[in-house]
Amino acid sequence: QVHLVESGGGLVQAGDSLRLSCAASGRTFSSYAMGWFRQAPGEDREFVAAISRFSVPEYADSVEDRFTISRDNAKNTVYLQLNTLKPEDTGRYHCAATSVPYGGMRLRREDTYDYWGQGTQVTVSS
Repeated sequence: QVHLVESGGGLVQAGDSLRLSCAASGRTFSSYAMGWFRQAPGEDREFVAAISRFSVPEYADSVEDRFTISRDNAKNTVYLQLNTLKPEDTGRYHCAATSVPYGGMRLRREDTYDYWGQGTQVTVSS
């Protein structure tokens, strides 16, 4: 069992930056691939970024040149650096963990993930 807790969200203006954190419980964090998804009001949850067990990242096209995902296995934490934020980045950001050994495009799918956090809200004003 893995328990995930996100933090770092907030209300910011367009062009600002935020760093989201996701702290994971358990002693096997390094064996999990981690993902970030977001959900805006009235919309489906969408993939944002993921990082494999070997720290290979995947990004949605809409964020690839602005967001950076990273992990610190010693701290059982995955980060999402959000730069040059836009109003369309507004949403609740959830992190997720999966024990599957592969990376790549399958990390973009919600059904790949076994564990989910409650999320942290990011609101970007124009």
